[in-house]
Amino acid sequence: MKWEKLLARGRFGDEPGFIPTQITRSEFEVDYDRIIFSAPFRNLQDKTQVFPLPEQAFVHTRLTHSLEVSSVGRSLGKSAGEFLLEKYPNLQKTGISAYEVGAIVAAAALTHDIGNPPFGHAGEEAISDFFKFHDTGKCWESHVRGEQWEDLCNFEGNAQGFRMLVSKSNGLKLTYATLAAFTKYPRPSFIPHRDIARRSQKKYGFFINQLVDFEQMGTFLGMEKSSPECWLRHPLAFLVEAADDICYSIIDLEDGCTLGLVSFEETVKLLAPILKDKFDPKKLKNRTNSQNLGALRALAIGELIRETVEVFAQYEESMCKGNFDKALTDIIPSAKALQQITMVSIDKIYRSKVVLEKEAAGFQVLEGLLSVFSQALYHQFYLPERFSGQDKSILRLLPEDFPLKGWGAEVNPYPLLRSLVDFISGMTDKYAVNLYRRVKGISFPGS
Repeated sequence: MKWEKLLARGRFGDEPGFIPTQITRSEFEVDYDRIIFSAPFRNLQDKTQVFPLPEQAFVHTRLTHSLEVSSVGRSLGKSAGEFLLEKYPNLQKTGISAYEVGAIVAAAALTHDIGNPPFGHAGEEAISDFFKFHDTGKCWESHVRGEQWEDLCNFEGNAQGFRMLVSKSNGLKLTYATLAAFTKYPRPSFIPHRDIARRSQKKYGFFINQLVDFEQMGTFLGMEKSSPECWLRHPLAFLVEAADDICYSIIDLEDGCTLGLVSFEETVKLLAPILKDKFDPKKLKNRTNSQNLGALRALAIGELIRETVEVFAQYEESMCKGNFDKALTDIIPSAKALQQITMVSIDKIYRSKVVLEKEAAGFQVLEGLLSVFSQALYHQFYLPERFSGQDKSILRLLPEDFPLKGWGAEVNPYPLLRSLVDFISGMTDKYAVNLYRRVKGISFPGS
């Protein structure tokens, strides 16, 4: 793969040969601004990162996490861009700058969680389990194709994010480079054989009805394939992944310490191997734990950025050839320290009571909402003799643009189910809980 094509300024949705007239901002800055002002991004402010929002201390939401990942991504991308321009002088002839490479990574990182449903990873599993195990979900299996059923039974926030970003209705029309940098897993859900050694095949990155969109992007950027079904990662996707890994490792630990789940002393001990000679215990004196946490977090992130850029420079050629397919944070000098932080976080943070209670509630809420709406749709189109007044009332709660016409026993309902999952997964945590209470008769509007 060639950087001249990988960093091309083409925009998804533009006519072939379209020449942008924007001169005050780069095309990739436009991407960033479009994302910031979009409704799906704004909804991240009420989607939990790890902890439901407590009253006694501030913790991160999906929105603040995404902004922080984007900030780290910009630093990674700009430094990587400086390296690329020095290594490939011909790249300068395209007009690309190091700042623009940073802008691509920043925009892609800003969207990295945009497809996540309410209640985080528990929400992804709840949607998958509904179609796998719930009678109201399983009844659709015989009406869709095998690869479509694979999508439904294995909901993936990354694929949902790509679907949202290329949607004809949201109007974002991002550049191909930003879309490709966003895509950590450039493959569909169903492939005959998965290469477990390749990080990019760990999950999937687009639903089957976005295959044409993905092919269009891959062709424009000159992205090659590792197999008939799987593409090679865009090299900048490694930096987006690293930005996310850095932020959730360090900042989830900071949140855990703030909430008292991990002691301050243990937190310092976990961060010290990353800081190395930059760690000076004497500087911790005469400051609050909160002030010290902020300073240590900043130093740790700065060091991890430096290490990640060095590893990216080392393996950049192998990335373009498809010979390198690992997480950068797994091979940086501080990899063992990050693994130790992950182990402690799993034990003391991700499995804490408050997190497990949120996950349990998420399963109930999302399964309940999917059941109510799915059953009403199934009755209308496949069992009209059971289409009740309750079903009619439920369907009136769907968005105005929900596609309720043109379906029937002879029509593949996959797009209909995709729209239903769009509706449910796009909800904020609070909206999902409130709607669940109302459709279940637990509470009433205005109560």
